[in-house]
Amino acid sequence: MDMNDFADRAGSVANGAASADIAICAPVASPAPWRRVCDLDAIPRLGARVVTSVHGNIAVFRTAADEVFALLDKCPHKGGPLSQGIVFGRKVACPLHGWNINLGEGTAVAPDAGCTRRFAVKIENDAVFLLI
Repeated sequence: MDMNDFADRAGSVANGAASADIAICAPVASPAPWRRVCDLDAIPRLGARVVTSVHGNIAVFRTAADEVFALLDKCPHKGGPLSQGIVFGRKVACPLHGWNINLGEGTAVAPDAGCTRRFAVKIENDAVFLLI
């Protein structure tokens, strides 16, 4: 899925063509430029770094394979800080109640249900950028 898909999805939500859950899970559509948040090495492998934004705290995760994902730092269950959870594979376990959240989609892994907002992220020259 590329950034145009995100924009199309956000447009569908705004036009009432998608459910409220998709609106919450969809990345934030933003006319703002990419914001450099840190070097890749500043995020520990299998860990996270918190970035403060107007949207609230954003958890930027790094997997063992150096993939980077960004989610609102709130578990959809009880609002626990996902940045303090355990990263494994492409998921994070919420530190409060153990819900597993898919880092790429922001969705809870079944049998749990819910999602947290995703943010577009990219790496250029070992620097991490967010679209916020």
